[in-house]
Amino acid sequence: MRSIASPVKYRATVTKDRTFRLSQAVEDYVKTIYKLQQNVEGPVATTDIARAMNVASASVTNMLKRLSGMGLVAYESYKGVTLTPAGEKIALEIIRHHRLLETYLRQILGYPWDKMHEEAEHLEHHISEEFETRIEEMLGYPTHDPHGHPIPTRDGRIAEPPGDPLPGFETGRTVVIRRVADADPELLTYLESMGLMPHAAVEIVAKAPFNGPLTLRIEGEERVIGHEVARHVFAVPA
Repeated sequence: MRSIASPVKYRATVTKDRTFRLSQAVEDYVKTIYKLQQNVEGPVATTDIARAMNVASASVTNMLKRLSGMGLVAYESYKGVTLTPAGEKIALEIIRHHRLLETYLRQILGYPWDKMHEEAEHLEHHISEEFETRIEEMLGYPTHDPHGHPIPTRDGRIAEPPGDPLPGFETGRTVVIRRVADADPELLTYLESMGLMPHAAVEIVAKAPFNGPLTLRIEGEERVIGHEVARHVFAVPA
């Protein structure tokens, strides 16, 4: 068994009749493709992957050809890419590691919101199955991470992400935040300063037209946030 104290660069996977050693780069690509697939219908564009990973499109194309040869994606030039069941399984395993780690870093070690995501990004590729089991037990088998995102199960199932974006709710409605986007550490710090975190009750006081700012009431105080920021906060009716 691998331990977190002795990180390894590769994990093994089996597709069809072949066994592959997966590098961190491969795992990052399948995780990114999985997340992008949640927001589009059909294949994911190469340019979207390049933008999300901050790499050149040519580098993405080369990696997609490699992933296709490994049986992790279905890829055609100029037509985009989708994960195969094998690729999706790997992506969900990495996401499971990441979200369990974030929960551990926040609840047990007290990491701030803007630091735990980055730390989990580094650790998610290196923890052993034994370590994963131990932190899951210690945390009481959580179903969602601190940002409100569902944690995939060990057998590769994941619940639907809860909530709708704040701008979609009517004025005068009180909602409860269920999750927030976690990709931008600066945004997380800002949302925390505004009290816009999971489980917070929020009243939609006013919405300016033409995608203008929203006025919210949080714990008795009115606060104004931009429409673009509000799109990254997901809630359900109270």
